[in-house]
Amino acid sequence: MNLQGEFNFDGLSSDTELLLKLFETSDRVLVKKLSNNDRDWARFPNKHQAGVYIPQEQREGGFFPELSVKERSDPGAKPIRESFFPTVWPQNGNEEKQSRLVHYTSKGPETHLTRLPKSLFRDLLPASFFLMARQERAGDTVFICMTIDSASDEVAYLEDLLNLAPDFIVGEFDTGVVKQQEQEGILGFADQIVAAWQRGEIGLFASTSAKMPTTLELARIARSKFMAIYGRKDINPFELECPGDALREISRRIEWDLFREYQRQQRAVQLVRIVFGDEPKAFNAIEIMRRLTDSLAEIDKLMLSASQQRKSRAGYSYEHHIEAMLGAAFIPFEKQVILENKKRPDFVLPSLSYAKKVKAANQKGLILSAKTTLRERWKQVEREKGDRDLYLTTVDENIPASTIEDMARIDIQLVVPEGLLSESKDKGPKNEYAGHPNVLTFKEFCERVVRPRMRFWK
Repeated sequence: MNLQGEFNFDGLSSDTELLLKLFETSDRVLVKKLSNNDRDWARFPNKHQAGVYIPQEQREGGFFPELSVKERSDPGAKPIRESFFPTVWPQNGNEEKQSRLVHYTSKGPETHLTRLPKSLFRDLLPASFFLMARQERAGDTVFICMTIDSASDEVAYLEDLLNLAPDFIVGEFDTGVVKQQEQEGILGFADQIVAAWQRGEIGLFASTSAKMPTTLELARIARSKFMAIYGRKDINPFELECPGDALREISRRIEWDLFREYQRQQRAVQLVRIVFGDEPKAFNAIEIMRRLTDSLAEIDKLMLSASQQRKSRAGYSYEHHIEAMLGAAFIPFEKQVILENKKRPDFVLPSLSYAKKVKAANQKGLILSAKTTLRERWKQVEREKGDRDLYLTTVDENIPASTIEDMARIDIQLVVPEGLLSESKDKGPKNEYAGHPNVLTFKEFCERVVRPRMRFWK
């Protein structure tokens, strides 16, 4: 099937635009967070897995063409089921492939999507995404594909668009349903905004119903919701089976959902006030268009501010929840104290004065630094260390093995959610945290590092 000219992606300047166009023009999309095995086939020639692993639910769910049994020379051999279909790769110059979905029945449910362009998978960081958008063209089904690196801005857009949970692995989405849910969320609040503006009370509405809570208040609301869901009175890490996973769920799922709803409402009110002002009056179409045009610079400023607000909120959120968790377990700490090198670590356990004077390995204090995302920011904590034990906790999934090894060389211990060290359903580690002696779970940090020292800290 010749697809030249069928797809016009050349005018797109960014992967965000491509992602948006795929959602606008496709009926269904399949999204998968890539495991190590899903990337390694493109990087290392000795890997047995070819392509991306497709779970049975997605293989048989109707997204892909139906599989047929391959003819084999050995009639006694276990059947191989397969299907071939056209894929287009806009990020690779609209390259066309005849990709293959193959199910080796001798290996149980194991199914791989193969015949993919290696160049789009080779350099991806851990926890990157693969997306397939299904489209109908001239009576044929075609799949438009893209990869999204976990270090890119498109990841936040994708997670926001589909409301992906922190532990998301793979899913299929009806684009019509996604759009409808977003519209319902906006329109439901729009009615309240319009009514407030017509009453001349939009300013009051903005300061009450559409007011964004402080980061501390939002964190408290999120923890309360978590505790209500799981029937808990606190978030004591010694009593939680997976305290690191709880931190990730509270900060990256529950609080993020709350924040997104508050911010959507806040922005909607601000847009109305920017364009129409606070006093109600009748506008004709030409006046509305003129006001919108005149307000473009202010609208752009508002959108930029909203994006920056999201980024800054995440770091404060994680710190607030760790502080609450330490407090629930009566673990002594000081927060944001000034060290001798003028650095301010997030937490010193049990106190700066104790950490300075006690040197015994099983008794001494430690530094706990919290960062939701690492990238190059982990290097900032090296100066905090001194001769103290330094533990760096994060919920970031996209850390390559080379970075973890660099941390080990300067004695930085990584503390991650329990779910990030578990094996995935794809028969292998989800990311590159596994197998490194300087990586431990939050549960292990509490039980093996903090608890034995607490009796000396009192």
